Amino acid sequence: MPNAIQAKIDILLTYIMIVSGALFAHAVSAEQTTAGFPDEPLVEPLALPEWFKLSFLDLREDLRDATAKKRGLILYFGRHDCPYCKAQLETNWGQPDIVAYTRAHFDVVAIDVLGNRVVTDLNGKDMSEKEFAVAHQAHFTPTLFFYDNRGQLALKLTGYRPPYQFRAALEYAADHHQKEGSFRDYLARAEPAESYGLDTLNEYAEFHPPTFLKDYAQHKHGKPLLIAFERAHCHACDVLHAGPLNEPQIKHLLDDIDAVQLNMWSGVPVVTPTGKHTTSKAWADELGLSYAPTLIFYDEQGKEIIRIDSVLGFYRLYGVLRYVISGGYRTYPNYQLWRSRNGSKEPAS
Repeated sequence: MPNAIQAKIDILLTYIMIVSGALFAHAVSAEQTTAGFPDEPLVEPLALPEWFKLSFLDLREDLRDATAKKRGLILYFGRHDCPYCKAQLETNWGQPDIVAYTRAHFDVVAIDVLGNRVVTDLNGKDMSEKEFAVAHQAHFTPTLFFYDNRGQLALKLTGYRPPYQFRAALEYAADHHQKEGSFRDYLARAEPAESYGLDTLNEYAEFHPPTFLKDYAQHKHGKPLLIAFERAHCHACDVLHAGPLNEPQIKHLLDDIDAVQLNMWSGVPVVTPTGKHTTSKAWADELGLSYAPTLIFYDEQGKEIIRIDSVLGFYRLYGVLRYVISGGYRTYPNYQLWRSRNGSKEPAS
């Protein structure tokens, strides 16, 4: 009888472990979706949290005030119709623990990337919010600059990151982990969903293998180049392939781009667009990549145009592809400015 009871207990414990694992995987996947929200432009304008600092946008004064209270400073670049900003404000800064940690360690100052208020930067130079956003290469919203409580820039995040990555960013800056290594390495150690997703990279007919880069470096093809840095066990990569990359409009635009897929943690030899011989992992390290998938676009001379290293939906990808293929970056080196001039033609992002 005791053996029968023990057997039933073992079965029950096994069932509990299986169910717990499934629930954990579901929770991780919900946080890691490439764009778990519609990313078309918002109709209702966003309102900023009341606890954001009311600033005169003299950033020297804002940073002095923050460090005097032994806090850091976050510069939040956003716009009123941005769905990714909505996710940042409601999903990340909508969670009590994240709000509490942010307020304990940082003051937050908002910058409108299309605004005309005067900003005094940390060097004492005056410019409009719009000019300040261009100078700081805030191509996407939200973009966040994290200054630690010593007044040093600790981290820049471009675009929306899921909650567990945003928590890691806050801790990385607040605890001065930039002194110990890159955010890429810090996040890799803390990655809770490292084993979630496919065991291999997703196959995609429009992507060339790494060997294509050798030929590209020697014989430029007259097209922009896209490098898609991905990894195995990456749910966000899986969703990108099943979603935006599977849309006919995206596939049509990719006909005008040479695209190569790389495993960002692989030692496979590659040749960069400038002809440097390295490996996929070493190149990703050099670029400081901390998010998968990261998409980096290069012009015909091998110069980087723009990168997307954050949560990505159809409208943002569609807009960036149009920006690159049309050559809009030559006239507008900032994507947000190009978008503001092409709003009637382009989906918002």
